[in-house]
Amino acid sequence: MASDGALAHVSLQDSQAQAAQPYRAVFHVGHGCDGSPTKRIAVQVPAAFRGARPQPRPGWTLESKGGTVSWTAAADAAAGDKERAQFVLEGMAPPKAGAVWFKVLQTCEKGSMDWSQVPPEGTSAASLKTPAVLLTVLGKREFAALRAQPLVEGAWVRSSVPGQQSTGAFMRLKAREAVQLVGVESPAAGTADVHEMKMDGDVMRMRPLAALELKAGQTLELAPGGYHVMLQELRQPLAAGGTVPMTLTFRNAQGVQSKLELKVPVAAQAPGVAGTAPMEGHKH
Repeated sequence: MASDGALAHVSLQDSQAQAAQPYRAVFHVGHGCDGSPTKRIAVQVPAAFRGARPQPRPGWTLESKGGTVSWTAAADAAAGDKERAQFVLEGMAPPKAGAVWFKVLQTCEKGSMDWSQVPPEGTSAASLKTPAVLLTVLGKREFAALRAQPLVEGAWVRSSVPGQQSTGAFMRLKAREAVQLVGVESPAAGTADVHEMKMDGDVMRMRPLAALELKAGQTLELAPGGYHVMLQELRQPLAAGGTVPMTLTFRNAQGVQSKLELKVPVAAQAPGVAGTAPMEGHKH
């Protein structure tokens, strides 16, 4: 799910859908109600989501009535408090792009959780205690661009100390299609850019890149001493163990841009690597 959904305890496995196309909604229920097992899940199906077909779950009774589908557990089949249970609803995504909210009532052996809060249009659900489940519906071009986004692995940001103005972020980008990385943003920094480090004679120099080419089917590593993301004008020290929000902007061969939201862990060195050299002291 997108960044808002990542904070919720009921979420969709795949939180984007193409308008007017078949969509399989897999609801993940992350926990029970204050330690109590979940015995019933009821989903209000939005009117724009057509042809809803809830899928059976072993040990649970399925019911569809008046725009609500529900799964009710047999006495010995309730989902444990720490069990990540799945409930599947198939259907047709709405014909228009935009936000679609599924309201979910989670009933437990003791208590319940009503995941039904919807933020005002154009605002974030991050501050809501029990947000409804968000599905983002995209047009054909935007959905294709989203699916072309590279996979991100091993991302990390180097920690910084008070007074330090810049640091680097590193990751592996596995391209499914040919795309360009054309932008980076982070609220942790005044500016963020993709940089290249390379030898100029006997001097290591660093320069910003307007775009970084990613070839289809290949993995490009952003690592100390090569390509990397440079976070400059840091707003505060970045302590190891924290995370940094980051947005990567990609552009596909058709010129369509898409954004990928990340929460990147902060570390003193690359995970599993000792003695990583610092990035400071190189010329631009």
